[in-house]
Amino acid sequence: MTDKEIDNRFMAMEMKLAYLEDFVNQIQEVAVEQAKTIDKLKGEIKLMSNKIREMSDSLEGEIPNRKPPHY
Repeated sequence: MTDKEIDNRFMAMEMKLAYLEDFVNQIQEVAVEQAKTIDKLKGEIKLMSNKIREMSDSLEGEIPNRKPPHY
């Protein structure tokens, strides 16, 4: 193998490595953004769950304790 062939192969490997590094960085950015979205959604779910629980607790006193119409 000549020096020129070795240089060409080395340059090709460097280019592939550069593309792979860029691809990994893009994937990492997407993963970070998704983690932020998941955290935000978890917070919203928790707030909604608490709100539903509060509403349910406040309505329990208003529901009359009687038999359903099919009895």
